[in-house]
Amino acid sequence: MADAASQVLLGSGLTVLSQPLMYVKVLVQVGYEPLPPTLGRNVFGRQVYQLPGLFAYAKHIVKVDGRAGLFKGLAPRLCSSAIGTVVHGKVLQRYQEAEQAEPGASKKEPVSSLEQILKETSREMVARSAATLITHPFHVITLRCMVQFIGRETKYSGTLSAFATIYREEGILGFFAGLIPRLLGDILSLWLCNMLAYLINTYALENGASTMAEIKSYSQAVTGFFASMLTYPFVLVSNLMAVNNCGLAGGLLPYAPTYSSWLDCWSQLHREGNMSRGNSLFFRKVPAGKRYVWEERRFR
Repeated sequence: MADAASQVLLGSGLTVLSQPLMYVKVLVQVGYEPLPPTLGRNVFGRQVYQLPGLFAYAKHIVKVDGRAGLFKGLAPRLCSSAIGTVVHGKVLQRYQEAEQAEPGASKKEPVSSLEQILKETSREMVARSAATLITHPFHVITLRCMVQFIGRETKYSGTLSAFATIYREEGILGFFAGLIPRLLGDILSLWLCNMLAYLINTYALENGASTMAEIKSYSQAVTGFFASMLTYPFVLVSNLMAVNNCGLAGGLLPYAPTYSSWLDCWSQLHREGNMSRGNSLFFRKVPAGKRYVWEERRFR
């Protein structure tokens, strides 16, 4: 119980610290660019036109809404983090209890490392999916609270009132907008990360090195980053579907048409070359072949 409470507290602290970063990221994902490009230098020192990075964007939000404005949507996100942590832990705990309750559990033959990885990854997949499914309504509310910055709406002003608004206007399905690409992205990222780490640790690194455990932990971090980069389009599509056609300016034209499905959203982003929009918040390049429209605060 104490361990679960400490995990919830740690997760809540990280959620608060990362809130401004997520807020800026979501607005960029939607395509909202309140500041025009400026002449700057890239990593190679060449002069290029760049879009405002994380700090410039955050500074603009503070200028409009004050420092508290950086934390819009924090309450439902904290609920999502706490509930998700508890659900994830409970699912894994049930797996452990079921395994220990099996007859002859203490006399089981040792399994291969690959079998162990497959078993642990499968359990983690179920635990994460359960947590995502249960907390997704809070995720939808979080995103919509953030996107209100674009049109200066107050439609989703509180967590409980937001639940009532979504149920009244969209029914139960409204709470699960964008769920499928989010689940697919999480599952693909998990399997890619764990299997790549297994292959590197098994075949690329030699056993017996004094720092082997440390090196393997680094390989897990590297493969996790690589997997998240590959599955980022699922995150983008999920977030866009969560706010699409919900009555907010950020989910309507000119920022987005009404998508018929997440596959329709995916194909349109692919055609426009926007599959990585919002992936980086530093050294942001001006989109090739597009011009900045000041009245709409976006590129087209």
